[in-house]
Amino acid sequence: MRLLLSTLLLALGASAGTAAQAQSCGSGGGATVCLVANGAADQVQLNWTASGAINGLEVYRNTSATPTGRSRIASLSAKATSYADATAATGTPYWYWVKFSTAAGSYNSSAATASRGSSCAPTAVTPYINVSGTWTQTASASVPAGESAVLGPQPATGGMWTWNGCGTAGGAREQTIRPTAACTATATYTNACGAKSLQSFAIGIAGPMRNITSLQMSKEMVPGWNVGNTLDATPTETSWGNPLINQALMTGIKNAGFKSIRLPVTWTTHVDANDNIDPVWMARVTQVVKYARNAGLYVVLNLHHEGGWLDNVLYANQAANNARLAKLWTQIATNFRDFDDYLLFAGLNEVGKENAPWGVPPQKEWLDVQNGYHQVFVNAVRATGGNNAKRHLVVQGYFTNIDTAYDYAVLPTDTVANRLFFEVHYYDPYNFTINGDGTMWQWGATATNPTETWADEPYVDAQFQKMKTRFIDKGVPVILGEYGAYLKPAYPGMAPYRKAWAEYVTHSSVQHGLVPMWWDTGEMIDRTTGAVKLPDMINSLVNSAK
Repeated sequence: MRLLLSTLLLALGASAGTAAQAQSCGSGGGATVCLVANGAADQVQLNWTASGAINGLEVYRNTSATPTGRSRIASLSAKATSYADATAATGTPYWYWVKFSTAAGSYNSSAATASRGSSCAPTAVTPYINVSGTWTQTASASVPAGESAVLGPQPATGGMWTWNGCGTAGGAREQTIRPTAACTATATYTNACGAKSLQSFAIGIAGPMRNITSLQMSKEMVPGWNVGNTLDATPTETSWGNPLINQALMTGIKNAGFKSIRLPVTWTTHVDANDNIDPVWMARVTQVVKYARNAGLYVVLNLHHEGGWLDNVLYANQAANNARLAKLWTQIATNFRDFDDYLLFAGLNEVGKENAPWGVPPQKEWLDVQNGYHQVFVNAVRATGGNNAKRHLVVQGYFTNIDTAYDYAVLPTDTVANRLFFEVHYYDPYNFTINGDGTMWQWGATATNPTETWADEPYVDAQFQKMKTRFIDKGVPVILGEYGAYLKPAYPGMAPYRKAWAEYVTHSSVQHGLVPMWWDTGEMIDRTTGAVKLPDMINSLVNSAK
């Protein structure tokens, strides 16, 4: 994951009136504090911004950038936003931290530095990093595992350089590094009159991206599981009755025999008026993705319940919707840019014309807008660079309907070959699978009182054959992103028919090359312990996928 450390130009020995420095931020416990230090003739002035529920603040100081041995110089109220250090010795560089307390514990801002009263002005440093042969003006970068990068701050002439961190050494301006873990390198530039400027470089390690096509990857993802009604719940993760996702759940899913999860996430309820995603929510989703990766699972991360605005598939709304979609995916993709290729992005979920009459063929306008979303999604993700330049992406059929996808789907243009999946869902026949008020409780060839036989075994095979012909045979694998059938308490004899449906649909989907992902909301696997609650059904799903 890319490190989000602030770039810090630190004036050591700055005169009164020194320009404001970059913020040095730290987060924890749902709170964030960003600190700025400025030297003046008679003091060092500290100012900070704070967000989240903070219970108390303390200011610490040291004469080096390490927090070891630092001293507390002030204890302040939780609402304080500034402090003047009048005890700082003139000309001595100091590093400062704001330690903040929340209900979850104590955390620190990053270090900010300044000195009191000097007449020598520092020189601005401009950061540059060369990764894979390309120089970029930036103070942070992702380096592919096992590869090198070059740090080359400017000015290119005059003054002296010293370095520490990430394996840097000596006084050369350009430093070649080969990091094995995320790290921070700090360059100190001393100009002709002795003023010092510091520039930090945040280096992340990009997870490996294998030379594997989406079709090859699809074989490794079978079978799959949905962690439904949790991160997609609104307004909070637990609002729909499930506990917070934990590591035990992900480990339990893996141990049950599943190879991948679909992680539905609702983002729109966690943004501000300008569609900026709440960093606390982003951190929570990141934590859950890491749980899944720790368990060895593939993860398909999506946009799920977004409040209906994506379903306004009219030309009049297209530009505004595209802009919102691009902004959301740019933020999500940037956050996960360094994750390896076991993380996939899926752009949408069941998008189509809102309130359209059931059974009415989709209009060209609706299809154009929905298909257009895919290109916006792909472009936004690819533009974030890093591992996202080659990440496997998932686009959907209109309302994830197999027939409509077969007839009308338009795949987006991509900048990299063979990195695209297609997604459909399957809940036929509705009155058997998900209509809780329905009276249909038998299905298939063994039904003694058959109804809606149109959706029996031959229909299942025919539907999945459509996906094989339309996409899989052309090199585009298909994810059966949701499927499932659920028991009706009024019909206690339904269980064997539900099992038969699950086994047949799972097996047929795999035989036709699809990746089946059962939709679960906590019925079969305990959401707290990860223990299997319905072993017979779990075994049926896993074994039918073989």
